[in-house]
Amino acid sequence: MSGSLVFSSLWQRAFGDPPATAVAMGKRLYLRRPRAGDFDQWSQLRAQSRSFLTPWEPSWPRDALTVDSFRRRVRRAAQEWREETGYGFFLVRLADDALLGGITLGSVRRGVAQTATLGYWLGAPYARQGLMTEGVHCVLGFAFERLGLHRVEAACLPQNAASRGLLLKCGFREEGLAREYLKINGRWTDHVLFGILATDNRPRG
Repeated sequence: MSGSLVFSSLWQRAFGDPPATAVAMGKRLYLRRPRAGDFDQWSQLRAQSRSFLTPWEPSWPRDALTVDSFRRRVRRAAQEWREETGYGFFLVRLADDALLGGITLGSVRRGVAQTATLGYWLGAPYARQGLMTEGVHCVLGFAFERLGLHRVEAACLPQNAASRGLLLKCGFREEGLAREYLKINGRWTDHVLFGILATDNRPRG
């Protein structure tokens, strides 16, 4: 039995049947694919968290929180799933199905690379509660056990102490600095690069 199936079985015995839409599960949350009906929760959480998120994200377009923009996101995520080039998830609280944030395995490269890039965001009300740590543990299990990837990469701004701490806590290793790596909040910015291998020991949340 694979590690993911063992974990699912243990989770089920401890907490009951998992949600039908769950792709990966933690103790307090589960990961599932975005869907069109998530717009209200998503737009409210993003609006509430705007000042918390914008220092770390690409500039928001003027229509960032519109239903049309959200539908495009959902369609693009579905297309990436079909093409197996990216896997986008929402983090959802088990207790009440509240949307907590999002996490993505993007830029999936097969062949000799077997690599993906990790991205994530969390709503401001849910920060500093260990929820994203749990989400990253879940998505790494999906990446290595379900997708069979060899490596997952991540990057964050040097001054983003919370994100750096999260990645290190989840077993990533700091690998270097990439100059002007991404355009964040309207400006080309250096990023610290991280990586984790399927063969690395991963802490458990």
